[in-house]
Amino acid sequence: MLYCLGEPFNRMIKRLGTMNTKYIEILDDGTHDLNKNRLSQLRDAAKSYGLTYSVHAPFADINIGSPAKPMLSAALKRLKQSLANASELDAKMWVFHPAQITGISQFYPDGLFKQTCESIKELYVIAEEYGLNMGLENLPAKYGFQMSTPAEFQRFYKETNLPIGITLDLGHANLEGQIQPFFDQLADKIVHIHASNNQGDQDEHNGVLDGNIDYQIIVANLKKIGYDKVLLVESIRGVPESIAELKRLLV
Repeated sequence: MLYCLGEPFNRMIKRLGTMNTKYIEILDDGTHDLNKNRLSQLRDAAKSYGLTYSVHAPFADINIGSPAKPMLSAALKRLKQSLANASELDAKMWVFHPAQITGISQFYPDGLFKQTCESIKELYVIAEEYGLNMGLENLPAKYGFQMSTPAEFQRFYKETNLPIGITLDLGHANLEGQIQPFFDQLADKIVHIHASNNQGDQDEHNGVLDGNIDYQIIVANLKKIGYDKVLLVESIRGVPESIAELKRLLV
């Protein structure tokens, strides 16, 4: 429901029963950050419409690799609350972002990556207590994020040995020319997919028909690797059309 973020939360709730899908990803951020009342509304909607949720963790001003300890502590506190929210919704997946380079990261060689690993270990313990699956999303290096390539994920798995899957954001991967490498090198780690489109230069979150990502090739890859998990539309325009197109291709 990223495309509804600029709307009042109550209006977003009303949309839930109109979507041509029973799987919805709720964004726990901004003016849609979750609280007791909103969680109750979402649970009621799930019962009324037969919905299954995943939860996208907050990412605005959140940096799990921050070298500033007070900021890092605040970020982890907010993410732990989001994990609790996801548990309240019986979410099937909790999606979160990797770290972002800061203005002083250059003074701590490799510190960003190491702190990211430590933060994820801490979050993983909480997720295990709730019985939640975690999906670490790939983000574009051009925007200053880690985890943009298969090599970075492979290093993460080697250093942490954590059984955390990848939320493969196809739009993000397209900006780095990494869509096929993720399918070729880490197919067994992909547990959740965000579908949108762009022209390869900006993260536009267009509908799946509006950009240079060829979704016929994407679907061929999904069939090749036997992917049987969620393919989620995360565009901010053309959402119904995107859902319809993906259903057509996946037949």
